[in-house]
Amino acid sequence: MSEVLDGSDLKVIAFDVFGTVVDWYSGIAAEAERILPGIEGGAFALAWRAGYQPAMRSVMERLAAGEGGFTLLDELHMGILEGVLRDFGVSELDSVRKRELNKAWHRLPAWPDAVAGLARLKSRYIICTLSNGNIGLLTEMAKRAGLPWDCVLSAEVFKAYKPDPRTYLGVAAVFDVTPNQVMLAAAHHDDLAAARTCGLRTGYIERPNEFGPARPKDVSPHSDNTLHARDIGALADLLGC
Repeated sequence: MSEVLDGSDLKVIAFDVFGTVVDWYSGIAAEAERILPGIEGGAFALAWRAGYQPAMRSVMERLAAGEGGFTLLDELHMGILEGVLRDFGVSELDSVRKRELNKAWHRLPAWPDAVAGLARLKSRYIICTLSNGNIGLLTEMAKRAGLPWDCVLSAEVFKAYKPDPRTYLGVAAVFDVTPNQVMLAAAHHDDLAAARTCGLRTGYIERPNEFGPARPKDVSPHSDNTLHARDIGALADLLGC
């Protein structure tokens, strides 16, 4: 879509973070190779990320059954990491280095277009995160990568993971706007579809190399999205920033 959208009634742009704003694949691959010499970083990154959805579903099922409390993403990542280390034959990593590796998710690099694109959008809209990452993780990431958020919102705030409607509707409630005055920007069509069911506008961001250059992702437009942009700078163009 190349036509500039009239965003006069749009107030808030909430961003998915992992894959959309930051490059988790290259970040985790580099940290894995630094801390675990001899490990193939790309494979390690993919294996770690592959455990995310199953771990999150398990937590959501427990919460729905009234068993236990909300689990921070840092804790989920550590649980997944234990299994990945076993799978890669790593048995002698002390707790300090294990924690350092787990914190690699706090140190992910921004995509090259992210900081400048966000700054442009910030000049006209409230920009915030809407991520399953916990507040500490997202805040440290923003500080390190220079991400200029107005506000850090996370699953931790709403005690629910996306795609639970409480997350998307929670953004509108925090800023006292209608759902239609919020846009979710994300590189994942399932996230955007869930946001649309809650009345949010949606902006798709192309990230063809989210899973690394050897696993290019289909970034074809989806007609249900409000906007489709090749990157965050292009989203700013489409919104007249």
